[in-house]
Amino acid sequence: MARYPLSLPNQLKQDAEALAAGQGISFNQFVLWAVAEKVGDLRSQITDPAFPRITYRRGASGQPRPVLRGTNLRVQTIAVAAAHWRLSPAQIAQEYGVNQALVEEAILFYQAHRTEIDAAIAADEALEPADV
Repeated sequence: MARYPLSLPNQLKQDAEALAAGQGISFNQFVLWAVAEKVGDLRSQITDPAFPRITYRRGASGQPRPVLRGTNLRVQTIAVAAAHWRLSPAQIAQEYGVNQALVEEAILFYQAHRTEIDAAIAADEALEPADV
């Protein structure tokens, strides 16, 4: 195993140590786990490099869903707001408290990945109870 000296900001190190303790593992194991997880994500090629502010997170279903990086806001939520509710990017940004440029990137991402996101929207709609 290779050794690598690592300098971390104090608060980040304290947070990582606390999370490691909560997991019942050493700090070194935690760092190894975190790096391995990140490398695995990057190798999976699931993210689209053309959209750096969009990433994927696994939801309750276990399926990866595109979200606005740094938030839990799904791209499909932006797509629905734009396409079905006819909100402008500025209105969506204000409604969800995010930057308008991020909303615009999400809309472009939706246009590039329409099949994937429309399938996710349809799956969510299928789970909604029918009006009686």
